[in-house]
Parts: sequence; structure tokens; C-alpha cells
Amino acid sequence: MTATASMAGNGPAGDTLTLDTITPDTDSAALIDLPLEQLLEVAVVRTASRLPQPISDAPSAVVVLTSREIREYGWRTLADALATLPGLYVTSDRNYSYLGARGFSRPGDYDSRFLLMIDGYRTNDSVYDQAAIGTEALLDMDLVDRIEYVPGPGAAVYGSNAFFGVINVITRNGRDLAGPQAAVAVGSYGERKARFSYGWNDNEGRDLLVSVTDANRRGQDLYYPEFDTAAQNGGVARRLDYDRSRNFFLKASSGDLTVSAAHSERTKGVPTASFGSVFNAPNQTRDNQTFVNASYQRRLSDDVALGGQAYWGRYDYEGVGTYPGEPPTRNVDGDRAIWWGGDLHATFTQLARQKIVIGMDVRRDARRDQYNFDIQPYTQYMDDKRTGDRRGVYFEDEIRLPAGFLLNLGARYDNDNVTGGHFNPRIALNYAITPRSTAKLIYGTAYRAPNAYELYYSVPGEAGQLPNPDLRAERISTRELVLDHAYARTGRATLSVFHYAVRDLISLTTDPDSGSLIYQNLDRIKTIGAELSIVHTFTRGARLRASYAWQRAQDATTGERLDNSPSQLVKVNLTTPVLREDIRLGSEMQCTSGRLTANAATGGACIANLTLSSTRLIPRAAVSLSLYNAFDKKYADPAGPAFVQEALQRQSRSLRAKLAYEF
Repeated sequence: MTATASMAGNGPAGDTLTLDTITPDTDSAALIDLPLEQLLEVAVVRTASRLPQPISDAPSAVVVLTSREIREYGWRTLADALATLPGLYVTSDRNYSYLGARGFSRPGDYDSRFLLMIDGYRTNDSVYDQAAIGTEALLDMDLVDRIEYVPGPGAAVYGSNAFFGVINVITRNGRDLAGPQAAVAVGSYGERKARFSYGWNDNEGRDLLVSVTDANRRGQDLYYPEFDTAAQNGGVARRLDYDRSRNFFLKASSGDLTVSAAHSERTKGVPTASFGSVFNAPNQTRDNQTFVNASYQRRLSDDVALGGQAYWGRYDYEGVGTYPGEPPTRNVDGDRAIWWGGDLHATFTQLARQKIVIGMDVRRDARRDQYNFDIQPYTQYMDDKRTGDRRGVYFEDEIRLPAGFLLNLGARYDNDNVTGGHFNPRIALNYAITPRSTAKLIYGTAYRAPNAYELYYSVPGEAGQLPNPDLRAERISTRELVLDHAYARTGRATLSVFHYAVRDLISLTTDPDSGSLIYQNLDRIKTIGAELSIVHTFTRGARLRASYAWQRAQDATTGERLDNSPSQLVKVNLTTPVLREDIRLGSEMQCTSGRLTANAATGGACIANLTLSSTRLIPRAAVSLSLYNAFDKKYADPAGPAFVQEALQRQSRSLRAKLAYEF
């Protein structure tokens, strides 16, 4: 079921849930069994505008996924979960996962047009501005309480990166475990995963969650016809699809203060010979991420609330590859990113029928370093060291007008040391057509400043890359109409019609003179489309979520359709009891129409996943058995300019069994 819920997870147990009693700390477990009609009346989201508001009041077509869905559909990564949402699609290059929205996902980009937050902390790093959603992500999915996704530009609230949407991952609390818990999973292609977590809380508002995870996957041998020669092992990359990761997470709260910290390490084999590397050579990438975040929320009076946040983050990347030569050369490419910052905002409700948020945030990118060198003989090609600053002030005003109208006004001014100042407004007018139906008319703009990788990365050679310090910020303006209708007591239908216009789009291209890659402000993009989604709970406990999206994304100058832009997406998620109430079958289907590559096209595909799960079959344990790509469909994603291949095959059928036990 797609539920709508509040932002964090510490609600008062046993209290009657109303719009006044639900807070940003209400746990999704307290909401999951409410009838949908009641859920729509009381459920609160905060990510859309920093204000707690019912989903019908939010200035966007907000969607929220719950921990129950994560369990019942067997989602292993954030990418698995986001791929089920209306208008979103996920691609993979067998190393990282990339998110596309409403027909837009540029090959060669690193998810810098989405803002990804964990409990309100922005995780996008200071070199690539990347939103990590695959196995390189910071969190084990078992620690996620819910995921709020806000489609559309969010720069009026959050500044740069909130270009196509904002994702806020809300983690669980110690009281959700109330003791130690261990989980193990085994699966196809040598998959092994183990997690140990401990949760604790008391009656004085103190709460603790600590968790460690270790995962390993051998992967499969992969065939690429582009490299099918005797000198290249017949086009078969052997033992290069491995994926090894470790995660640590800690969250402690006492009263109004919450402190969280996370660390992740991942080593991934690269079987695709990207960036001109030697095929079937031991190429790999390593990603290490760390953050510490402290947030404080305090109500100063009945009409004034104060919120603050301070954080520190680090991201280290290193890619080791073998490149042609006599003899072949081992090369190291990497970055070191360190950033810190803070946010302070106040919420005022003194004025009748009005809520106001005023705030400011600052961020210091203390390190945006990039390097590249050959190991033997040692030759340095790049040792670029940069810093950066960004700051912003923002204002949000929710005004409840007569005759069923609600006006959301938002504006933000940002300034950074590379692209200067940017002003971004958002205006949303909601109208309650009936008690069950709402119409929203939304206009907004957003920007994305070029990241350090796009600006300064420089490695010589035909397979290298040129810097472009003159890049300008991307800009987008959007118009959207949302119609939301709750039917009967157990269903909801939402229709969104949208128009996006992007200018100064930063694109990875090939320089005609040198043959090297370079980022340039080249394109003006226009996208029009519509999304229809349905959520329905049946009387016997089955829950359905389905959506259809049509979009046309094209170059505004030439009228040509964009690469990697499906015109249609169909999603169906259904979970239902099997044999007995506590055993559930979660089935999902994701259909994507064909997409253009640089010189050809990929065919459309429908992928089915099945998960059988129970939380009561074994006392104190949750068990599941998942079959991914159940019909072993062969399908591929368009590859970027860094690849010889036009398209890269996705994962074949795989099986996973999982057991989580509470002591």
C-alpha cells in the first residue's frame, strides 16, 4: 500500500490519531492499518514544504512508501523502491544505479538532479552531487521506516539539486526493534548478507538504534558482443560483477535532540570496460561515505517552533582500471569530498488560517579534490583541489482561503561561489472540489549548479575528459495540474498533467577536435506528460498500487526525442494474503517502452518480481523468499558516452531467501 505519513518515527503509542496529534515523529506502524479515507484525513508529510501538512494540502503529488511495502515486495535497495513510483525509472551500468523522472535521464549523469535526504540531511556529495540509490547507498533498507518522494522542482525549499524531485528517507527508531535483531539473506550468484541491529528506548524520551551490515555478491559472468575476439576472452567478462559492501548506522535521540551517523564502504567490479579500459581486466571502483548529523526541534510557544540542524559529511571515491598500452597501464582515478553546514528555521502560526516558515542554511564544501595517476611507472595527470560555498534563505507561507482554496507560496534565494545568485519561487493553489476531491495548480522553478566533476575534471587522451570551468547553472520552469480523488472508503486516484522547460542543460558530449569527453551547456529540453495512479485496499486484505505514465521529452530546438527517455511506463504492485492472513504474496510488474540510444534503440520490456513473506510463520521472525525478473526477461538500458556498448544488459533472474529474527 502507498501510505502517506509524517517525517520521522516517534509517535505517542495508544493515542487517537488526528491531524493535530500526528507529528513529524509519528511512526508509520501507527498509520498502516487505518482505513484509506481516514488516512487521507490525518496523514502528514513535511518534505514538500518543511511544514507538516496533509497530503491533500501539499504543493505536489507526494507519494510515500512504507517499511511494510519494503518487506512485502523484497526491495533490496532504494533503487528497487523508487522504480515502483509513478513516472520514475531506474537504469544501471552494472556499477551504479541512476534515476530518471518524467522521461528524463541523461546517460553519463550521476543523479545530481535529485536531492536525496536521510532524516532531512542532504546526502549529495560535494564533487559529483550524486544521490546514491544502489548498493553504494548509505542505508540498509531494513532500517527505513518510510520514503517520501516529492516530484517536481523543490529549489524554492531546498536550493540546488532539487531539480526533478526530492527524496527523503526516514529511518526507524530504537523502539521499533526494542532489543537485538539479526538478519541473514542468501541468494543467486553467491549473494550473502548479514545484519545485526539493536534498539532501545525508555519512558523519558530517549531512544537508540545501532546497526551493522555486511553484504557480498559474487555476480555472474557477462557476455558483450562488442568485445567478442580471441584476444578479449570471446567477449566474456569473468568474475568481474562482484559487489561487496558494509554499512554502519547509529541514531540516538533525547527529547528535542537527535544525532545520527552513518558509514558505508562498497567495492564493485566493473565488467563493462568503461572509459576506454581494457576488457576483462580487474577493474573496480570503491565508494566510502560518512556523515554525522544533529537536529534540534523545539516548540517555543503554542505559535512558534524552532528547528535547527548541523552536519558533516565525507565521500571518497577511487576507481582502479587497466588501460591499453605496451604493457597495459594500471590507472587510479578518484576524489575526496568533505562538506559541512547547517540550517536554522522558525515556524509561525500566530496568524489565523496561516502557517509561515522562515529559514536559512549554509554549506561549506571544504574539499572538492580530484586526482588521477598511473601506478607504474608513476605518472600524475590530475591533482585538482577546490573548495566551495553555498548559502540560501527561504520563505514558505500556507494560507487557507475561503471557499475551499489553499494557497502555498514559497521562495528561496541561493548564492554559490561558482554561479552566483539564483531566485526560485513556487506557487501552488489547491481547491477542495468536494470533501473527497482536490485540484492543485502548481508553478515552480529550480536550478542546478554544475558540480566539481563537470567543471574541473581533466585527464588527457582520446578516452580522457576536458574541463569546462565556464559552465552555467541549469534552469527549469514547470507547470502542473494535479487532481486527487478518494473514492469509496478504500481507494484513491491521482492524475497529474505537467509541462517542463529546461534551458542550459549540462550534457556530456564528445569534443570533435580531441575526441575527449566534455560537459557543455548545450540543450534546451521540453517535456509534456501525464501520470495516472491508483491506490486501493480490498476488503480481504489485498492492497493494489498501479500507475500509468505517458511523457514526451524532446530537444526544444530540433524536436528530436531524448536518449534514454521512455514514452510510457506501467507499474503494478499487488500484495495479498495467501492461504492464511499472515502469509503474503507481493507481486510487481514494471513495464518500460523502448528508448533511444546514441545510435540505435532498446526494445520495451515488462519485468515481474515476486516475494512470499510472513512475520508470524516462525515465532519472533520475519521470513521471505523473493524471485526477481521472474520470467528471466532479457532487457537492456542505453549506455552513456563512456561505453563502447550501445546498451547494457540488466540482471537476469535471481532468487533470494531472507530471515530476520528478534531476540
